[in-house]
Amino acid sequence: MAEANLDKKPEVKPPPGLKAIIDHLGQVYPNQPNPLQVTTLLKYWLGGQDPLDYISMYNYPGDVDRNIPPHWHYISFGLSDLHGDERVHLREEGVTRSGMGFELTFRLAKTEVELKQQIESPEKPQRPPTWPANLLQAIGRYCFQTGNGLCFGDNIPWRKSLDGGTTSKLQSLLVAQDPQLGCIDTPTGTVDFCQIVGVFEDELEQASRWNGRGVLNFLRQDMQTGGDWLVTNMDRPTSVFELFPETLLNLQDDLEKQGSDLAGVNADFTFRELKPTKEVKEEVDFQALSEKCANDENNRQMTETQMKREEPSFPQSMSMSSNSLHKSCPLDFQAQAPNCISLDGIEITLAPGVAKYLLLAIKDRIRHGRHFTFKAQHLALTLVAESVTGSAVTVNEPYGVLGYWIQVLVPDELVPRLLEDFRSAGLDDKCEPKERLELAWPDKNLKLIIDQPEPVLPNVLPMSLDGAPLKM
Repeated sequence: MAEANLDKKPEVKPPPGLKAIIDHLGQVYPNQPNPLQVTTLLKYWLGGQDPLDYISMYNYPGDVDRNIPPHWHYISFGLSDLHGDERVHLREEGVTRSGMGFELTFRLAKTEVELKQQIESPEKPQRPPTWPANLLQAIGRYCFQTGNGLCFGDNIPWRKSLDGGTTSKLQSLLVAQDPQLGCIDTPTGTVDFCQIVGVFEDELEQASRWNGRGVLNFLRQDMQTGGDWLVTNMDRPTSVFELFPETLLNLQDDLEKQGSDLAGVNADFTFRELKPTKEVKEEVDFQALSEKCANDENNRQMTETQMKREEPSFPQSMSMSSNSLHKSCPLDFQAQAPNCISLDGIEITLAPGVAKYLLLAIKDRIRHGRHFTFKAQHLALTLVAESVTGSAVTVNEPYGVLGYWIQVLVPDELVPRLLEDFRSAGLDDKCEPKERLELAWPDKNLKLIIDQPEPVLPNVLPMSLDGAPLKM
């Protein structure tokens, strides 16, 4: 009888989701089977703070014929379900995506120094910068902590240089589909590869006001702004609208005709019911609703991955919306089968920093038959056009609270009055008001205040992880 080799260790196979991504990248980069990799020492599912287990860094040599510059290609592992055993991502019945359904990628153009080294010493291995890995990890943390995913065309106002320096003008991000990696099916579900693209402030602003995908298409048209593969060049000196002023005129024309794809922003707000009589049916305001939501969330059974996470500090996009509210609740936590409480009237207070989005909401969303959401702490406030389907409010009962979701129907005939009153009050989309503004429409029992909302919940420690500035 042959002797067993007791020293031979069993082959360790990668888990199914991880293997599917590795195999996919192996087909894209067959000559780089072992790329440089940033690895999280303490995995998220073991109590670590970083949700991305790995970030691989590939060396793309460039393609002169297709005008693709040499660059570094970063790919994350961890937002999708790598393991398939619910150690990180719970499986939901009927859901076809893997984990959160996407991974992050980033393409960084090589510097002049790196290009010179590549020519002079082609045999010498180059080491990519690691700051993009930190950038992807920070975005990954935000997605995990809030439960908010990314969609192609979304935008992320980063508000600082992406590399942590002081010289680059690229201080915001757009989300595109990675042109090489696309979308794949894995044993744990589908995975989209969302490429993060560095952009100028004015490019972000127009993407927010109009259409993120449209701005990405502008960027693709020239090598200076990224080319077909949207390669981020941290030394880019000018924005696409400075290089090609005619694109801004075309964009503004499309915005007027088609409206905006921005479905909302995360912003401080409060509300209270306006009652024409002294009769009180039920006390409903921001404070009471927030306390109820916080208590409800505290009573939920929390999973280990939902606990002890720091609140993120940067904004992120939400997916674009259509003219329907069906399955579009912007809340991460909502009461089961809530009844809609109709309000006689409503007073809404919005922070000055988001006042410009109020004008956008009416002019570029409601006027085009869509909806727009302001999200604060546990609650969401959605303005709804008459033609929007699936809402809990009607022309006859235009103000309502559905669980922790406040809905306000803006009738068609009120839209021009709102826009005229906004203009008369000096409200525009370029700067925030310096003084408190109060606007009222008594015939609609509606009042809007632009001022810093009073802080709420001083004695409540909510378990909700949402509340970072957000754009949809």
